[in-house]
Parts: sequence; C-alpha cells; structure tokens
Amino acid sequence: MASLAECASSRSEKRAVVSFRTRAGASLARLAAQTHNFSMKPFAGLLVTVGFLFGVYMLYVKRIPTVAEGTASTQAINLTGVKMDLLQIAKAERNSIGVDGHCMNMDELLASGSMSLSRPERDGYSYSVDCSGNDFTIIARHAPAPAGSPIRYPAYQMDQTMQVREVQ
Repeated sequence: MASLAECASSRSEKRAVVSFRTRAGASLARLAAQTHNFSMKPFAGLLVTVGFLFGVYMLYVKRIPTVAEGTASTQAINLTGVKMDLLQIAKAERNSIGVDGHCMNMDELLASGSMSLSRPERDGYSYSVDCSGNDFTIIARHAPAPAGSPIRYPAYQMDQTMQVREVQ
C-alpha cells in the first residue's frame, strides 16, 4: 500500500489540475460580454438612426418630383396655379355655352364675372380662348426662357374634355 504521505501528495496534485467545466452558478463569459456590449449598444442605435435619416433624405429631399420635365421644383406652385386657372376658365366657358348657347372669348369671360380671375395672366403666363362653335380651347403660354437657361416654361391647353395637356 501506499503511504499516507504519497496519498496526500497525489490528492494535492489532483487539486492543482484546472477543470474546463464551469459551475452552473458562475457566468464569467456573460459578465465579460455585457461590459463590452454596454458601450456598443448606443453606438449601434445612433448608426441605425443616422442610416434611417439618410434614407429619408434621399427619398424625400433629393428626389422631389417636378411638375413637368425640365422645370424647377420651385415652379411647381406656379404651374399648379396656372392649371387651376385653366380649369376655372374652362368651367366658366362650359357654363357660358350651357346658359348663353355660345362660346366667349377671354375678355368677355372676364367682363361677365363668371370666374374669380381679374386678369388673363399669372406669373408670366397669359391665357387665351379659341372658340369654334360650342367647342373651345384655352391655352396658357409663357414667354420663352433666356438662351442657355436650364429652366423651361411649358405651354398648357385645356378643351371641353377638361383635361390639361402640355403643348409645344
């Protein structure tokens, strides 16, 4: 048999061996991960927010639709106003044909007071009415843009179908 001293020395050697097994109550790996991720969570949230705001910027600010090809986005309000004027003139013209039985030119429409326009123009656009029996065509034209200018001023027309069309 082995001596008592040999048993004691063999037991102390066994205790010196490190086990790869972690006890159930110990969570050393989880504690280490939490300290490293603590500073990364706000940074990741900030990164996601910046990415979202950049996407919104690209969709809504950089790609603002224009009213007509070759026009500036600032012209959208003016061109919408011109189209609304065309609609108002066409409604007055339809009313004139229905009540009086004939088409009126622009001066007669303004004098009759059947529309709220006070003059046959808006923001450089001038309006004219061409009558042919009970058919009419209303045209809105702007003076041409200066040579070399990237902005163009489209001409619009509306007839008894009440559809606005761009003309050349």
